[in-house]
Amino acid sequence: MAEPLPILLEKSIQIAWDYLERTGELGEPEVASRFLLDSMEGMIRRGERRQLVLSNRAIDSYKRFRAERTGLSLVS
Repeated sequence: MAEPLPILLEKSIQIAWDYLERTGELGEPEVASRFLLDSMEGMIRRGERRQLVLSNRAIDSYKRFRAERTGLSLVS
């Protein structure tokens, strides 16, 4: 049985938040929370329901967003 969407969203955001906080990449909490929420809501609307996929994609998007905002480039 699938988790209700609010629970899925909450758990996915918490995973991403914890990771970004531990790695020192969280930045401004208000900006981070809005970005993660918007990013994951969009993925859920498109049908994604896997918690770790939501978290990992949102983390990657947020890192790119922060790099663009600060003028830094990510190295793969």
